[in-house]
Amino acid sequence: MRKISILILIAVLLPLASVQGQSRDTIQKKKTLTEVSVRSRAEGMSRLGGAENGTKMGQEVLFRAACCNLGESFVANPSVDVNYSDAAVGARQIKLLGLSGQYVQMLIENLPTLGGAAKPYELGYVPGAWMNSISVSKGASSVKQGFQSITGQIDVEYLKPDREPGVSVNLFADSRLKTEANVVGNLRLNKHLSTELLVHGEKDWLHHDMNGDGWHDSPAIGQLNMQNRWKYVNGRYIFHGGIGMLREEREGGQMPGLSDDPFVVKLEADRYEAYMKHAVLLDYEHNTNIALMATASTHKLDGDFGRRAYSARHNDLYSRLIFEHDFNERHQLSAGASVQVQRLDEWVAPLRLAPGLLGATHLTNRQTEVVPGLYAEYTYKPSHRLTVMAGLRADRSNLYGAFVTPRLHLKWMVSDLVTLRASTGKGYRSPHAWAENHYLLASGRPVEVADALDMEEAWNSGVSAAFYIPVGEQTLKLNAEYYYTDFQQQVVVDYDTDPRRISIVMLDGKSYSHTMQVDGSIDFDEELELTAAFRYNDVRCTYGGQLMEKPLTSRYKGLFTVAWKPYMGLWQVDVTLQLNGGGRMPKPYALADGSPSWDERFPAYPQLNVQVTRRFRHVTVYVGGENLTNYRQPVPVVDAANPWSNTFEPTMVWGPVHGIMGYAGVRMNL
Repeated sequence: MRKISILILIAVLLPLASVQGQSRDTIQKKKTLTEVSVRSRAEGMSRLGGAENGTKMGQEVLFRAACCNLGESFVANPSVDVNYSDAAVGARQIKLLGLSGQYVQMLIENLPTLGGAAKPYELGYVPGAWMNSISVSKGASSVKQGFQSITGQIDVEYLKPDREPGVSVNLFADSRLKTEANVVGNLRLNKHLSTELLVHGEKDWLHHDMNGDGWHDSPAIGQLNMQNRWKYVNGRYIFHGGIGMLREEREGGQMPGLSDDPFVVKLEADRYEAYMKHAVLLDYEHNTNIALMATASTHKLDGDFGRRAYSARHNDLYSRLIFEHDFNERHQLSAGASVQVQRLDEWVAPLRLAPGLLGATHLTNRQTEVVPGLYAEYTYKPSHRLTVMAGLRADRSNLYGAFVTPRLHLKWMVSDLVTLRASTGKGYRSPHAWAENHYLLASGRPVEVADALDMEEAWNSGVSAAFYIPVGEQTLKLNAEYYYTDFQQQVVVDYDTDPRRISIVMLDGKSYSHTMQVDGSIDFDEELELTAAFRYNDVRCTYGGQLMEKPLTSRYKGLFTVAWKPYMGLWQVDVTLQLNGGGRMPKPYALADGSPSWDERFPAYPQLNVQVTRRFRHVTVYVGGENLTNYRQPVPVVDAANPWSNTFEPTMVWGPVHGIMGYAGVRMNL
């Protein structure tokens, strides 16, 4: 951890020192003649304008909470849930339409990324200070980005290299002595070429055990994350590309000094990536363009889970060629080809050993997968009120064979006050059983993975209605939606067939989810905004021949938010209240004293977050508190006093593991 702390300090201080020097030179050469004050409202929450159902969150919404990374940016989003997957590695997982985030296709500026070994930690790999907006589309999304989307897509847009030149700094600290620093610098080299440097560093300085069970509530994290991005625009040609690196260490397990033979959880990740986009506009009148984009990454992960060890090496290459043409206002076509090549090597060992040494088991169920594909998407707009978008993909995996992905979207503006949408389509994903579930190695129970795992396959269909109701001089925005996801093939983590072991097997029976949501918002003169939402989930899967509720999944969620911006927006108060419904726990097993490991169900619980923001000319200061209701899962680690026993279990997390947490931060534009 000391090495990464030094790297973080160097990465943060050097850009600041450079900016200070440049600032002095600029002040000496320039003279201010007058002062002009320009106020603008940052982009907030808005609905996606096309045929797909979803929302876009701008920086105004992202800044309503600490938003240290992507996982913390959905606090005020009624559609997306974010929870810890376990008390061992502390990774956050999202749920969309009641299902795990592995069925959501994650995109960074329309390029798929952070899969395989990086999937469990993807939310922590995207710093909040780098993001310009987040788009969340539900259900079967566009086929342009691939076949992986089953419950939806999340597309993150970073700050662009060609934005206003300058440097912005974001510093953050919380009551647990977690500190973060972000630096974003933009430079225009000439009228065609711009570059950008993004730096993020974070460090947990203390060990935390708020419930006194002798186990870290969450691991201490140290991360250094950097990207250098470039943009070139000259006439009809546009280039956008960049490179990035990430180094992260996580250390948890038993608290220091409690045992001569402590149970230690430690993970080290190294990631390197690069991307490029080339686009040429061939015809302005018909929006005819051709684009080539690609991304490549290599991800290395080494983890110790007590006396078990896991290592992964994941190399990924994705490339896509796109052609788009608008025949006229009614007919539009997008077509292209893509290829994805990924190699995942994994090892599991009884003790920490270098990969390939005696005692390590090389998992050969995953080999190099090559998936070339073709797609076409046709959009028909007979009028400004009706949009029909039909897409079809044909792909072939060298491991799983050929498959076809059909998708259809409809949008009908019944009137200026009512808009209806409907969608249906199929989605597929290649399983990475160990990579996506390696945190289960912290369990005292044996973990077994079936030898033959097939590609996952599901249909998703949904309908939604948006209403814009005049209320005096304001507009009440209401949205109601229903989605149904039906799996034909699924990789299932089975805790129930034999509670004494954890099995990862192929689905044998039914698996589906029903999700219904109603949400509404109203904005009073851009000073007071209220949002309320309620969602109900019915998610079921077959375990051991019996159709049951999916465990560790809340049946419902209620959300109420208040955003108050008095004094011309110089001050802002944001309040978010959540009510997370209860759900089923996996079948319990007996502990050494004969008592059950946990109750059959977990209860509903509330969470309250508050943040106060004060804006100055070039500086914004914010203070806040999370989980002010101080609700914590009573026993996040089962049988914590006996970590070497087969009754030890740190992966049954359904609620908050931390109590009240305060924080403060400052954003500066230099």
